[in-house]
Amino acid sequence: METQKDPILWKMAHKRAGFKSHLFTYFVVITALWALWGMGILLQSGSKYPWPIWPTFGWGIGLLSHFAGVYLFKENQLVEHEYQKLLKNQSRL
Repeated sequence: METQKDPILWKMAHKRAGFKSHLFTYFVVITALWALWGMGILLQSGSKYPWPIWPTFGWGIGLLSHFAGVYLFKENQLVEHEYQKLLKNQSRL
């Protein structure tokens, strides 16, 4: 028999798994871009300008926002905070 999954925990686990997948993909692709740039430098056929810095920073900003959405700004905490504010405002009326 399969037990029922807690929908809140299931959603949180899904978001965390998505972030970990995003992080892994980031490291693989960024490492490949830097390796391509490095090979160009070694073979004297590429530019010495470190062009992979732009995708590293750009995608890194997206990765940081993904991290913040999953680990820092948890939806349940935000909802609970708003609920408490509404309760407080209702009691004033």
